[in-house]
Amino acid sequence: MRTQMLGQSNLAVTPLGLGLAALGRPGYINLGHAQDLAANYAPAAMEAHAHAVLDAAWAAGIRYFDAARSYGRAEAFLASWLAARQIAPEGVTVGSKWGYTYTAGWQVTAAQHEVKAHTLPVLQRQAAESQALLGPYLKLYQIHSATPDSGVLRNERVLGELARLRNAGWLIGLSLSGANQVATLAQALEVRFDGVRLFGAVQATWNLLERSAGAALEAAHEAGLGVIVKEALANGRLTDRNDDPAFATRRALLARLAAERQTTIDGLALAAVLAQPWVDVVLSGAATVAHLQSNVAALAVGWDEAAVAETAALVETPAGYWQARAAMAWN
Repeated sequence: MRTQMLGQSNLAVTPLGLGLAALGRPGYINLGHAQDLAANYAPAAMEAHAHAVLDAAWAAGIRYFDAARSYGRAEAFLASWLAARQIAPEGVTVGSKWGYTYTAGWQVTAAQHEVKAHTLPVLQRQAAESQALLGPYLKLYQIHSATPDSGVLRNERVLGELARLRNAGWLIGLSLSGANQVATLAQALEVRFDGVRLFGAVQATWNLLERSAGAALEAAHEAGLGVIVKEALANGRLTDRNDDPAFATRRALLARLAAERQTTIDGLALAAVLAQPWVDVVLSGAATVAHLQSNVAALAVGWDEAAVAETAALVETPAGYWQARAAMAWN
């Protein structure tokens, strides 16, 4: 798998990366997550399982790995894998995020799985925790799910601390979430310290169902930001696991297009994102080796004008998409 720079930074990344949201904790909102982990939630078993998926990703050529403080023990599992495999820091790029605290207590279901707080004390605490675990491997640090309502992009103390971390060597980014991704990104692009734009990367949702941020992400890429796309499979809705009767017609369309291109529904959906010229990294959220390998196969899938035209009818409104996502069950 080829490597390229993340935007105008000096960080080398691969077109496909691995996100650890589904590997670091027992519960997540991906369809079928329970069967991926075979209901074996012992920390040692989950660590071994995460290592197996990481091994498969490495063997496939993936060199960008994405975690967060709120992904349970994802950072710790990644750190132990990097150490066990004796991977040199210069051979890999790791990104993580701050702003949510994991609160599920290693349970599949919980009253709250994570608590959001984009405050200076949380940033300082979580940045130190991430640094302690990942050390020289950690090169990109992102605000986790920045939204207009959190006020983080107007918090001068937080922004000043992020600028200090940037000056100490980290690339600073932000991830977006919700129906207001475009507005949040526009606000972020205006933030400057010492005459230099603070954010060097953005991570956002873009997939066949939710394409509203496409033009804004293209503009950000042209401005020099690295662009990472998350949730390319819509938390499993763009896979053969989606048996929602209301989605049956769209699933049939996806299955036909995939079969015509000798791939799977997930391969087709990932190929659509990989084909966007403004995307630097597309994250696989695979929780099993088999799914990881299926995702990697998307690199060889063609995306053509016929697919563009036929999938146009799949698009949901941003409000509708994010409402459906919020209704998904942790499992």
